[in-house]
Order: sequence, then C-alpha cells, then structure tokens
Amino acid sequence: MSVFPTHEGRVAVVTGAARGIGQAIARHLGERGATVVAIDLADPMETVELIISGGHTAIGLTADVSDPEQTAAVGTQIIRRFGRVDILVNNAGIFPFRDIADLDYATWRHVLAVNLDSQFLMVKAILPAMKEGGWGRIVNLTSNSIATTSPGLSHYMASKMGDIGFTRGLANDLAPFGITVNAVGPTLTITPGVLQVHSKETLAAVAEAQAIKHNGQPDDLVGTIAFLTSDDASFITGQTVMADGGLAR
Repeated sequence: MSVFPTHEGRVAVVTGAARGIGQAIARHLGERGATVVAIDLADPMETVELIISGGHTAIGLTADVSDPEQTAAVGTQIIRRFGRVDILVNNAGIFPFRDIADLDYATWRHVLAVNLDSQFLMVKAILPAMKEGGWGRIVNLTSNSIATTSPGLSHYMASKMGDIGFTRGLANDLAPFGITVNAVGPTLTITPGVLQVHSKETLAAVAEAQAIKHNGQPDDLVGTIAFLTSDDASFITGQTVMADGGLAR
C-alpha cells in the first residue's frame, strides 16, 4: 500500500488539462483515487482516456475558463453531476512573448484574463459546493519567472504575481470553511508549448542555472500539488512553493 496520502472519494477539477502540466496533474490525482474533471479550451479527451485506461474515473469538459458565462456553466455542470468539489487546480495559462514596445492592450488583457481572471472565475464557480463540504484544497499555478530575468514577459509576470496575491487573499477568506489555498510555481517545463518557443540552448541554460540541473518535466510538479491537495497539508495555506529545481531563491 502506498505511504502517500490518497485522494480517494475526492472530486478534483483541473484546468488547462488537455496536455502538458495540466495533463500530468490530472493523471496523478486520478492515480491517487480522485474523480477528475479535466477542463480545457482544447479537447481534453486524451487526458480523460489516459486516466480511465489506468482504471480510474474522469470526465472532460471543453470551456474557455476566462469567460464568465462558460465558467459558471461548467461549475453548475460539475456540481449537478457529482454534488461536490473538493479540489481545484487552476493550471490554465498562456505565455506569448512580447517586448513592452510591441505589447498592445488586447494582448495584455488576454493574458491577464487567462492567467488570472480564470482563477477567480473558477473559484467563484465551485466555491458554494466546496464550502458546503466543509473541506477544500485550491492550488493556483504561478511561475518562477517572477524571480528571474525573463525579457518579453511583463504581461505574463504581472498575471503570475497577481496569482500569488489572489492566493494569499483567498487563503484568509476561506480558512474558516476548512479550505486551504496555495500557489505552486514551476520552472521552464518541457511541454509542447514550451518546445515551440524555446531553443535547445535556452533550455540548457535554464537547466544549468538551477541547483538540480535538468529541465523540468510535468511530472516534477505533481508530487508538490498532490501533497498540497491532501489531508496532510491541512495547516498550510496562503503559501507559494517554487517547485523549480532551486532556480528562484
């Protein structure tokens, strides 16, 4: 039997779950016994099928979590289907590189909508059910880029600092209801999106700058998130954990 805390009987919602980090998180929570709701703007069925093929339970929902109406509808659908929400992992995010001279307001707003507004909207969508259950774990994905030199990401860094502020404030509001709220910041992680925009030289330089000198993989994050969403993390809230191989210190 595993020595790790399990998530049996929990309903876990993961956004941005179609691939990359979100897919790894969703799979791992499913392996620990949670019923997983995988949400993404892209089709999340690959993730769902991976979880189900392992003998676990999952459904997929396609939605733009930066859209208030779609997010509210997703929350209603989840609660009607399962009657509860125990875990929310706000993973959805985008990172278009733009120098400030070329950054237009529409791109600024889009990045903040996906990376920050979606976290607020998802919390609002599932919070009544989580409060009713008297137990909850919310994890918001931020980024270690806020503590590094990363040109062309002023809009992204603003959104990720906002995620940390939201996490800290929300932790204060929800502690009386048995709900903890924490943030996790990955390093530059090898995902399909990252491989499209970063050279091998950049990836090698990031790995060399870390204390643990290999590029982050999605599976490098899942243990931290599994712990923060477990019973064992009941006295941890409002914190930001940089699961980044020791780059941001």
